[in-house]
Amino acid sequence: MRKALILILALAFITIGRASAQSMGSDYQTAVGVKFWPGSLTIKHFIQDNAALEGLANFWDHGFRFTGLYELHGDVSSGAPGLKWYVGPGAHIGWYNGGWYHGDYYYRDGGFSLGIDGVLGLDYKINGAPIALSLDINPFLELASHTYVDVWGGLGVKYTF
Repeated sequence: MRKALILILALAFITIGRASAQSMGSDYQTAVGVKFWPGSLTIKHFIQDNAALEGLANFWDHGFRFTGLYELHGDVSSGAPGLKWYVGPGAHIGWYNGGWYHGDYYYRDGGFSLGIDGVLGLDYKINGAPIALSLDINPFLELASHTYVDVWGGLGVKYTF
């Protein structure tokens, strides 16, 4: 039993080491991290060389929201390996605890949130480090309770593997 445990641990370390080494280049397969504005936990996974799924979990004093995005990626021909553009559709679902003001408009009195999202941005995988940075905008159409359009987005910092 002890030999089997040592063998399993050794294989796990080798696998993790190989995955980390692969993410040190200018490409990656999966990344987890944070995104600022309004503040999200994020996970991104490439399902093809040029297509990824990204999930965002937002938690703030007005409630929570989960967003799923399908992103098409392409290389930016700027001589910067690892720099890609991305664009895609998505949707969100969540719950608001109460209302808040944004300018002169009062958003929501609490309750269910459902909407259609989009994303447009840049993603840069730092060559030689397991870090990816992103900068994007996320326009969305809120459909539940009050129908309105707004924009989120921001800076993402992710650990790649």
